[in-house]
Amino acid sequence: MIISTELEYVGFWARVWASLIDTVLMLIVILPIMFAIYGRVQMASGVTFTGASNILISYVLPAVVVIAFWTARHATPGKMVIGASIVDAKTGAPPSLRQHVIRYLGYYLSTIFFCLGFIWVGLDRRKQGWHDKLAGTVVVRKKNKGTEPVNFEG
Repeated sequence: MIISTELEYVGFWARVWASLIDTVLMLIVILPIMFAIYGRVQMASGVTFTGASNILISYVLPAVVVIAFWTARHATPGKMVIGASIVDAKTGAPPSLRQHVIRYLGYYLSTIFFCLGFIWVGLDRRKQGWHDKLAGTVVVRKKNKGTEPVNFEG
């Protein structure tokens, strides 16, 4: 077991804050694209958007952007603001692309059952949500005084 006394697991509320930052930034990117494609009237009317362009903008674009940030920076902008990064749970090394894709798809599973997979971060000893457990990742940052050290299983 590898123990890092310099890192701590990032808990539920810090990760909620990071997620809110990421959501606002994603909206800043996506909303102008939606307005350009659908127009102000259709956007204001509350019409449910369907078709390939909606799938690309609402699902594919966010997935590509998030996975690209995870791969390049080991964090999204929100996680960078709170000083957090995603690492392999066994080694502490950067996760593989496969782990990133599994982690992202795990977000959907974490959401399905009343967001219990995200709430799990607040209950778990290693602060892992279901998406982290599926991908074999943990979210860590430099340690504050008085917190437990991070244990990598490798």
